[in-house]
Amino acid sequence: MSLQKQVMDKMKEAMKAKDTIALQALRAVKSAFLLAKTATGVQKELTEEQEIKIIQKQVKQRKDSAAIFIKQDREDLAAPELAELAVLEQFLPEALSEEEIEAVVMKTIGALEASGMQDMGKVMAAVQVELAGKADGKIISTLVKKNLMR
Repeated sequence: MSLQKQVMDKMKEAMKAKDTIALQALRAVKSAFLLAKTATGVQKELTEEQEIKIIQKQVKQRKDSAAIFIKQDREDLAAPELAELAVLEQFLPEALSEEEIEAVVMKTIGALEASGMQDMGKVMAAVQVELAGKADGKIISTLVKKNLMR
């Protein structure tokens, strides 16, 4: 079942349960899906990879907003962002542990015969393709830098 269908099903459940926070988060995702589908002017179906990227972007926005609100001691504004974040994360594939990510980074560095920071772009691109949707870009970047500086 596509993520779009899953989002629509969860939207219906949220409407029936009168869960306004979940409904707001799901409507934002649905809107992002529609914008992506019509961005080129031709309505085409999104691939699963594109759907995951859209949801990841929504999750990142919620995390960033919540972090800013917490930093400014605005728990009243951070709480809904964190609640929406929890609703959206259920649509993402399970994230890999830092050790699993590092294993992929090391394998990629070996395969590409990367020798220094000048190869960071190549390594990052290859790792992000392999771990699409399963790891945060900041964690990947940190691990790539750490392992290329050795």
